[in-house]
Amino acid sequence: MEYKDYYKTLGVSRDATPEQVKQAYRKLARKYHPDVSKETNAEEKFKAVQEAYEVLKDSKKRKAYDQLGSQWQSGQEFRPPPNWQGFDFGSEENLGGFSDFFESIFGGQGRPRQSGFHHQRPFKQRGRDEHAKISIPLEEAFRGGDKTIHLQVPEIDAHGHMHHKTRTLKIKIPQGVTPGQQMRLTNQGSPGIGQGPSGDLYLEIDIEPHKLYTLQGHDIYLTLPITPWEAALGAKIKVPTLGGSVDLKIAQGSQAGQKLRLKGRGLPAKPTPGDQYVMLQIVTPPAKTEAERALYEKMAKDIPFNPREHLF
Repeated sequence: MEYKDYYKTLGVSRDATPEQVKQAYRKLARKYHPDVSKETNAEEKFKAVQEAYEVLKDSKKRKAYDQLGSQWQSGQEFRPPPNWQGFDFGSEENLGGFSDFFESIFGGQGRPRQSGFHHQRPFKQRGRDEHAKISIPLEEAFRGGDKTIHLQVPEIDAHGHMHHKTRTLKIKIPQGVTPGQQMRLTNQGSPGIGQGPSGDLYLEIDIEPHKLYTLQGHDIYLTLPITPWEAALGAKIKVPTLGGSVDLKIAQGSQAGQKLRLKGRGLPAKPTPGDQYVMLQIVTPPAKTEAERALYEKMAKDIPFNPREHLF
């Protein structure tokens, strides 16, 4: 039988790395796949590429094959060397479709082999998993629900050229999703080869910046402007949250930078939802009129106060 030069079949050198072998295989598999290839003898070439990859991707098989490579050249009559014991890497059922050369080395010794193509099984390979990132508003992360997204995905045409097309998917956003969290969409990745199943699609979630809130984990932060007299005298103020406005009590003598907690008003989470934290910001109104200036001057006179006293 004829010696098979698997390195030549894949177009790689004998010292090629596993990654280089994989890349070469993927390129040739796309080129000769019977479903899309217009090459002459595409099916036979595809089987040869698959057989070569089956050996060179496996470190044990590759090592065994390399023991022959220094003594045999393509086109020579191949007979296993004396005392060659062979390598049993699987049942005969899993070796269907490979050449006599392959089975003589890796199919085990003494097992009967069927001739011709009667024992061949259709080649199947699972498609690659794909990864993408989508950005959603904070409100969608809070309430969850159905969403339609559009992704630019690579596609290989019948000539082996890669293009990008827009793919539309309807997905369900879970309540309380946070930045960096991944959603797995089964069988929505790259299509398989032959009758192999498609890979999965992993969507990484990103949250768009919000005009009012910032997000830390499942907790939400809001800067709340208040007047000097609300801080000094205390007040009851309506505060926005993602679930609707609520009343918040500002204690008498509150200071700028003080943090108040609204329990359970953050993003939903199990077993305990996040909280909303309100950061107080005292805003001083401008003195635009003479009356307003007079009022500030009276306050300065009637309420002697030096906030910098502790600095000296």
